[in-house]
Amino acid sequence: MAAEPRRVEHQQTDKGYVPVYTTDVVEQPWSSYTSDDHATWATLFHRQREILKGRASREFIDNQERLGMSADAIPRYEELNTVLASATGWQLVGVEGLLPELTFFDHLANRRFPVTWWIRRPDQIDYIAEPDLFHDLFGHVPLLLNPVFADYMQAYGQGGVKAHGISAEALVNLTRLYWYTVEFGLIREADGLRIYGSGIVSSKGESIHCLESPAPNRIGFDLERIMRTRYRIDTFQKTYFVIDSYEQLIEATLPDFTPLYERLAGQASIPAGDVLDSDRVFHRGTGEGWSGEGDV
Repeated sequence: MAAEPRRVEHQQTDKGYVPVYTTDVVEQPWSSYTSDDHATWATLFHRQREILKGRASREFIDNQERLGMSADAIPRYEELNTVLASATGWQLVGVEGLLPELTFFDHLANRRFPVTWWIRRPDQIDYIAEPDLFHDLFGHVPLLLNPVFADYMQAYGQGGVKAHGISAEALVNLTRLYWYTVEFGLIREADGLRIYGSGIVSSKGESIHCLESPAPNRIGFDLERIMRTRYRIDTFQKTYFVIDSYEQLIEATLPDFTPLYERLAGQASIPAGDVLDSDRVFHRGTGEGWSGEGDV
């Protein structure tokens, strides 16, 4: 009988949270989820679906329903995999917590999306420092049904494996691309700006802030600009980048990034809240409430 998978979480120290990494792939222990676990999923699911009305990309909501996600219970990975496999060839793999970069890239490059098997505790409903089952399943998985976005995710993984062998600076550039698209991206649809980034759709506060607060900048997608731009991990973003379509993402990532990394190596990074003369600005933020420190 297989041992129960571990719950690998960041460690709290006097210097803040310290990431703890794991590489193991595990079976989802669905029968071991408690009533509290299912209740946490239900609470978060209901809350986010209500908040995302008129805010999330229409395709995100439609795909969540195609997957059969509901508030009734934590979804079973094997059932989601049946839908994903027939649509785009992706599959979910259970993991115990945060993965090392190269391990994560390898999964994506092979159309496997790592999903943390455990869900946050009731006292972590509003904030958790690392990705949990709710963030991964609710936030990331629906767009894997979109063939173009699914290809983008695989291309990103392949690019990550390559960047890992080039330099630490190349990895920083690529991490910024993931942050400002997959995690915190906005898309321009016929009825206005909408959310597709998983870090936003799984967050109550940021779902409202990213579209309705006057504080952040909302700027048109530009690959090199994004790769030079620092970001926030401890507060709402100072800047959000807006794509015109999912095709725009895959088209931007088709060329070999090696010459791009070489060109960016000689350029300074851009503070998270800056607006450049060359930017396509949808909204210039007021900067209200911004901290002067903490960009990474």
